[in-house]
Amino acid sequence: MNDVARTAGVSLKTVSRVVNGETTVAPDLAARVRAAVESLDYRPHLGASLLRRRDRHTGTIGVLLEDVSNPFSAALHRAVIDEAGARGMQVLAGNLAEGREREAVLTVAQTDGLIIAPMAANQAYLASLRVPVVFVDRLPTGVEADTVLSTNVAGAAGAIRHLITQGHRRIAYLGDMRRLTTAKDRHRGYLRALGGRAGPEVHDLRDAAAAERAAIAVLRGPDPPTAIFAGRSLITIGVVRALRRLGLERVVALVGFDDFPLADLLDPPVTVVAQDPARMGRTAALTLFERIDGDKSAPREIRIPTTLIPRGSGELAI
Repeated sequence: MNDVARTAGVSLKTVSRVVNGETTVAPDLAARVRAAVESLDYRPHLGASLLRRRDRHTGTIGVLLEDVSNPFSAALHRAVIDEAGARGMQVLAGNLAEGREREAVLTVAQTDGLIIAPMAANQAYLASLRVPVVFVDRLPTGVEADTVLSTNVAGAAGAIRHLITQGHRRIAYLGDMRRLTTAKDRHRGYLRALGGRAGPEVHDLRDAAAAERAAIAVLRGPDPPTAIFAGRSLITIGVVRALRRLGLERVVALVGFDDFPLADLLDPPVTVVAQDPARMGRTAALTLFERIDGDKSAPREIRIPTTLIPRGSGELAI
C-alpha cells in the first residue's frame, strides 16, 4: 500500500479508503489510486488486514470439501455461497486431498470461520484455531464442534428393507473407505436391516473403476447376489457399468446411496437414497454464522433426512 501511495502521489490513508470501497475520496484521487493499483498489480493481503481490523473480522469464510466438482459437494457449496452472499460475505473454497487436510485448512485459516468435510483420521489439530468450525457430511474425531450430517444409518437401512420387500435376501454391499464415518454408518444401516444375513461385502472403493471391478467379481462369484447396495454415487456408477457389461441390468436389483446426474435417464433408471446437499449447506452456513455472531452453546449434531427415490433398478423382484 505504501508503494501504491507513492506511485499515486497520495497518502496511505487515501489508498486504504479506495481499496476498501469508501466513497469519500475525490474522483481524481480515486482514479490515480486505481491506476497505481493496476500498474503495480497490488492485491490486499487478508492476513495483514485481519491484524489491523479492530473487530478481527475478514468478511470471509472457508469451505473445504473432498471434491467441489462432485455433484453433492457442488450443491452444498452453492448453498453456502448463497447464504454467505445474503450476509455480504465471501467464500474461499478448496478440495481436501487424501492426506493433505491439515495443509488445506491452514491455507484458509485466516477467515471468520470454516466449514469442513473431514477426510483425515483425526481433527484434533483444529483445537488451536481461533475461529469457529462447522463439520459437514462426516463426524470429526478428536475435537467437538457443530456437525451437519445426513441420516446415513436410517437411509441405508431403508434401502435394504426396500430390496427385501422385492424378495431379495442375498444383497451385496459395496462401500467407501471404512475409516470414514459416512461409510461406517451406511454399512451399519445395511447390517441392521439384514439382521445378520449379510451378503458379499467389498469396502474401500474410491472410484467408479474400482467399483466396476468389484461388482464384476462379486457377480461372477460362486453364490452371486440378487441385489446390490452401493454406498456412494461413484460406486453406484461403477456398479451400473458392471451390470450392463454382464447383461444383468434387468436381473440384479440396485439401490445407490446419493443421487447423481442422469440417474433417472438410465435403463433401468437407478433407485437411490437421496441426500439433501443444499439443505446441508444452508444449515452448515447458518450454524457457522451463529457461532461467528457469538453463540457459545454446546456443539450440536444436526441430522438432515434422506429420501428413498424408487425409479426402477431397486424394484426388480426375484
